[in-house]
Amino acid sequence: MNDSGPHSVFVITHEFFPKRGGIATFTEEVARAGSALGHKIEVWAQSAAGHPEKTWPFTLRRLPLTGSHNLFCRLKLIVRLIRERRRLRYATVYLPEPGPMLALMALLPLRTFRPRRIVLTFHGSEILRFHADPVTRWLTRRLIRHAFRITTLTHYTKNLLCECFPEADAKTFLTPGALRDDFAVVARTPAASAAAAASGKVVVLTVGRIHPRKGQLLALQALQALPPALAGQVEYWVAGSANKGGYERTLRAAAARPGPSVRFFGNVPEEELERLYARADIFALTSIDYGHSVEGFGLVYLEASAHGLPVVAHRVGGVAEAVVDGETGLLVAPQHPMALTEAFRQLIEDPSLRSRMGVAGRSWARRTSWSRAAELLFHPGDELPDEPADE
Repeated sequence: MNDSGPHSVFVITHEFFPKRGGIATFTEEVARAGSALGHKIEVWAQSAAGHPEKTWPFTLRRLPLTGSHNLFCRLKLIVRLIRERRRLRYATVYLPEPGPMLALMALLPLRTFRPRRIVLTFHGSEILRFHADPVTRWLTRRLIRHAFRITTLTHYTKNLLCECFPEADAKTFLTPGALRDDFAVVARTPAASAAAAASGKVVVLTVGRIHPRKGQLLALQALQALPPALAGQVEYWVAGSANKGGYERTLRAAAARPGPSVRFFGNVPEEELERLYARADIFALTSIDYGHSVEGFGLVYLEASAHGLPVVAHRVGGVAEAVVDGETGLLVAPQHPMALTEAFRQLIEDPSLRSRMGVAGRSWARRTSWSRAAELLFHPGDELPDEPADE
């Protein structure tokens, strides 16, 4: 097989439209960028029953899978991989998230079912989960040894991967996240500006699934700790879907306490989300480490910066590689609630600081592109393009 020029790439994922989130965005964008570079991209994704399909610049195959990581879903994907082994045998198989990695691990001992090139991307939490179980740890090491190339979005995730799995060190590279290809900022409209002036409120917006790791409760408690007169000038807006469990109930109960008014928007469509960004003054996502779950990067921080919003966040995981402390936002060590309250106070009381950070954030968010990531992921030869320079 000639290693020069375009070649076939199979992207196998459980995280794809209509699912939303950082991994789904990453997968879609690198597939688009790879197609634009001339590679023959074929994405295998979970079922999207009941959702209208988009038009894609690559081939998309919907598999009869729910996209979970449970054993039944894994077995169905394993059967599909076996059936398609002749097509996969001489192509690049790209696994951008843990579900398909777990499926392929079971086939690696059988050379007949092993793709010619395996490319992996690790995001953070799956590293800890894979390492925690002795069997999965052994299987992951085997997968890494067979991998042609591995990427991460941040130095933090790369260091975590190589600490847990030293075999990955020599073949792991950075593919930093970027804004969506169709990203467009909805400017603050005169109506929104008039509403803001009339209400006199400073809007703090959080976008992310409602989950303990995302830290919505911590942000709310920090805002409630503001002096009462200042807290009365604030509205806290929460956008995102809720997982099963009692965390949303806890959050809603906390929202009833004295302090800023709180609005829950649920899982809003993109158009409505853009309007929320346009109306907001501050973006807050105070993620924490939660069990084996960590914040490896957070594309949502880039999107908030691109909308000109200063960011308040915890200094955990790879967040410091998405938010420049003191320039595009304020980072606070977790478990320091008064420091978090102080960060909010600074931005609420200082419109000029919000403006400066917003301007810096717009420039920062556009420093990388998906084409650089696709070059590194899908380049067929051993001579790789240069990694993006550190900013």
